[in-house]
Amino acid sequence: MTASPADQLPIEASIQIDPTFPYYLDRSPESIASELLLAGYRSVRYFVTDETRVNGDLIRTLRRHGMQVWAMVLGNGAYSTGHLPPDWPKWQMTLLKKTDDGYFRFSPHSTSYLKWKKSSIARLLQEHPFTGLEVAEPYMPEWNGLSSGVYGDVGPMAQAAFKEFSGSEMPEFTHRTSPRYYKRDRARYLLWIDFRVRAVNRFLHELINGPGGARSVRPDIRIATWSIAVDAGRDPVGAVREVQGTDAAEMIRLIRPDLHILQTHWPDWMRSGLPADYVRRYAPFVRHIRASHPDVPLGVQTDIGSLAPMRRSRVWLDIFARTAREEGYRMWTAYEHSIGLSMYTEPPRLLRARRTDRRTVVIEFDKRIDEASASAVSSYRCLEGGQLRDVSPLAAAPDGSRVLLKTDVWPAGPFELEVSGIRDTPERWLVPDQPAHTIAPGSRVPVPAAAKG
Repeated sequence: MTASPADQLPIEASIQIDPTFPYYLDRSPESIASELLLAGYRSVRYFVTDETRVNGDLIRTLRRHGMQVWAMVLGNGAYSTGHLPPDWPKWQMTLLKKTDDGYFRFSPHSTSYLKWKKSSIARLLQEHPFTGLEVAEPYMPEWNGLSSGVYGDVGPMAQAAFKEFSGSEMPEFTHRTSPRYYKRDRARYLLWIDFRVRAVNRFLHELINGPGGARSVRPDIRIATWSIAVDAGRDPVGAVREVQGTDAAEMIRLIRPDLHILQTHWPDWMRSGLPADYVRRYAPFVRHIRASHPDVPLGVQTDIGSLAPMRRSRVWLDIFARTAREEGYRMWTAYEHSIGLSMYTEPPRLLRARRTDRRTVVIEFDKRIDEASASAVSSYRCLEGGQLRDVSPLAAAPDGSRVLLKTDVWPAGPFELEVSGIRDTPERWLVPDQPAHTIAPGSRVPVPAAAKG
């Protein structure tokens, strides 16, 4: 439902980062903050894949620069188990078919998992100055799960919980001749759908609003809830509710978030030809929410490069953001800062130079640069009034997307730096399938005059 121009409010640009990616390693938190700020972001979603490995220095640096930093944790599982307690295998969902896809799915019916997850979130919020918390992907698996077999939880924990909820046995999903087969016993199956929605939302409610939960330990924390949206069929809202136990309106009613985010589901984001304005097709989800929650701020999330064929360009992302604003969303976010198309196809761009003291000029790029080429002092020329000026001896110390240049003989007045030969870092990309790119010849950046006194 498109908002009229008079009704459109400014939209917040936020970005997801995964600091465990090689792109963020072996560089200072200051350089990461600089790169994100120069990209135009004042809000960051820190993807916490392991609650025991969080870069507190980075969070504090981002906060010191005035950025909002949200902790984004996963609700329905984990990509690794080394940080989990020994009994974690008992938390796992049972699916219709054994699945080994590198993701460990945990059941919302597991009281042990709930207890651990709540305490890990509480510790995370107490130890680090996050400004917000969001539990992404709390849903049940999976889209097309009844046909693919990636459907759950259908194990003993779910069976016992459904018996307590309904007084009857759970539906049968594999034996078509069973009287409990989900396509035969529709009443039982409809109860099952309600039961799964209730399980997801009660799990979230306990994490956030329960004793010892997020709001208990950090009353100041902002909360965002997440649900999935997909462009599929005549009733996508009902389909997501049925297959994945996700009912955004009910989730918002129970959790009372400060913000609700619609996550682009994988059948959409995996499309290489996905139109940049596709969020218009999510209007049914917005209408569903607005019918009972007219005032809750809404956001939308997209993916800009998890797979090589669907990497999104800067232009694509600009259209996506503009469309989100036109549709009345208050914020947008994208996964993930370092994986968009420009990372793989564009050379580093020189954005800014600033003096930090009498001896030091910091030059900043739009992306991470190669240490070897950036360490070569022959890559830099000082031009004062258009004339070459000797500033040797010069030292160059690369740090992520910036270089610290030091000499005792910088001009006191304004001058220009000409930079050449500096490359980017394919070896640190998510998928290193493209060659390095070198900065455009003759790239220059102005350096302001030294502060007086």
